[in-house]
Amino acid sequence: MPANLTPQYHAAEEAYRKASTLEEKIEALQEMMAVIPKHKGTEKLQADIKRRLSKLREEGEKKSKAARFNPFFVEKQGAGQAVLVGYPNVGKSSLLAALTKAKPKIADFPFTTSVPLSGMMPYKDILIQLVDTPPLSADGAPPGLLNVLRGGDLLLVVLDASSEECLEQAEGTLSYLVEKKIINKITEEKAPENEIVGDRKYLPYIVVVNKMDLPQSEDNLRILKELMPELPLTGISAREEKEFNSLKDNIFQGLDIIRVYTKTPGKQPDMETPFVLKCGGTVLDLAYNIHRDFPRLLKNARVWGSAKFEGQAVARDYILEDGDIVELTI
Repeated sequence: MPANLTPQYHAAEEAYRKASTLEEKIEALQEMMAVIPKHKGTEKLQADIKRRLSKLREEGEKKSKAARFNPFFVEKQGAGQAVLVGYPNVGKSSLLAALTKAKPKIADFPFTTSVPLSGMMPYKDILIQLVDTPPLSADGAPPGLLNVLRGGDLLLVVLDASSEECLEQAEGTLSYLVEKKIINKITEEKAPENEIVGDRKYLPYIVVVNKMDLPQSEDNLRILKELMPELPLTGISAREEKEFNSLKDNIFQGLDIIRVYTKTPGKQPDMETPFVLKCGGTVLDLAYNIHRDFPRLLKNARVWGSAKFEGQAVARDYILEDGDIVELTI
């Protein structure tokens, strides 16, 4: 069967041939995998691309381990990782300081943040990791930032609502993220979501319109809503704590996760330390999160919360919801 490769595939293949860095080669191969026609005639080619991707990733991991120190490496912690991204002086560091116990350098001059800095944001009974990053500029991004952005679970695109360049900040940041294939191009019919196309993962994002307490902010927010109605906008001021709860709710929802509590038969449920699953997670997923042998040993499960009645016996593939209490019998 002929492969019938598309012009998009040939363009990605040419980009791979011209790639000079490990990161560029991986990006080109991911694009090739995303656009290649999926049929029997391309099965061997798909397998070859996957093999090359695997080899390059292993090479990258070896280089990372060999490196003495990588200032852009951020170890994931908590229930999920939300990465702040934006231009200089939009208030990313102020947001990090306001929402977590981190102590970033905050100043009125640009490029105060030179390396990523993380902090843990309390949300109900879990912790969510926020990562402040060096700013974007007209010249692009500092080396190493792309890996930080791609490694996140959610992006917080931060804008300065009081700036005359607020619209340009939004267009510039989103264009950069689309160009680097970190987020998918958004349309009025398609919300920004976690999406996998081929071997490429596109991240969901929230546009955080900061400094809403300053002059011109309301006018600029209105302009953004009129000209870019498809954007998921959240207006906030890092100085107004009363607005934090709404932003925290949006971050939790953007991470696409749920909290599930466990109960030992005959005892009260543990309501202090929930397990965190992706939305759509099942009883079997919960069992595996508790212990990798539990799925094999699981006899039955009962659910309080989303089930039709309290303590209902459910199947292994029962889809759990946020706040459910689950009793597993092993």
